[in-house]
Amino acid sequence: MEDWDEYRLILALHRAGTLRGAAATLGLTHTTVSRRLESLQKRRGGIFERKVGGYRATSLGDALIEVAEAIESLASKGQRHQAASEESISGLVRVSLPEVVAQYLLLDDLFEIANLYPGIDLKIETSYRLINLDKNEADIVVRGADQPPDHLVGRRLFPNRVTYFADRTYLEETPTDQLRWIAPTSDGHWPSWLQNSPFPSAPVAVFIDDITARHRALVKGLGLGRGACFMADPEPNIVRLTDDEPISQQEFWVLTHPDLKRIPRIRVVMDHIIEAMLKKRDLVLG
Repeated sequence: MEDWDEYRLILALHRAGTLRGAAATLGLTHTTVSRRLESLQKRRGGIFERKVGGYRATSLGDALIEVAEAIESLASKGQRHQAASEESISGLVRVSLPEVVAQYLLLDDLFEIANLYPGIDLKIETSYRLINLDKNEADIVVRGADQPPDHLVGRRLFPNRVTYFADRTYLEETPTDQLRWIAPTSDGHWPSWLQNSPFPSAPVAVFIDDITARHRALVKGLGLGRGACFMADPEPNIVRLTDDEPISQQEFWVLTHPDLKRIPRIRVVMDHIIEAMLKKRDLVLG
């Protein structure tokens, strides 16, 4: 095959597993993807088999997927080198960071970058998913991680730290035997949080996977909670439940791909984000 669009179709269907998912990835209609797949299979042979719930690659499909991934990697590398050849502090910079970091730590700073460098088109993606810089899914990522990929470059900052909090009014007006926890759905890096808490016998009222929703419930006085110091400490009516040192979670990192690190617009945005995070070090560490 010589048509890159055919390889893109193969990759999209392999990764999504369904025509609908592949269509969403490619920005095409379900009908268009179905027609292109049918044409491709007639010309090239059985690349995918229809199974319950989706499609699975054949042995020929596996071989073509390997080729497609190699072409995709080379295309991404070419795009990074092209970007690296641009010397002006202007153009698109895509930053991926967790929603809570954007909201509670860097919101003002991101707008300051936009004001300082009007030639930069700053695009912010708030996400917790693992961003693949090798595939140009972003230019800069801010993430909590134990150990990011070794080949990425940037700065390790400091750990996110968490402890126990409650709304002052809720704590004062609720009898001890009626206290309830607002809990995450996963214990994450602090599996013994409840046993080691000031109220280990208090049951969990609600499990909530979203950190922002848990924080809002805490602020509204709906229960006890564990939370990030940088989110809870600035709230005027939120108090800590213990004088113990907060618990360290994953380290914050600001990273980019090595092919992009010398591009002026990437460098200035990274430097600004790093400087802004360092100024908030005490807040994050609690």
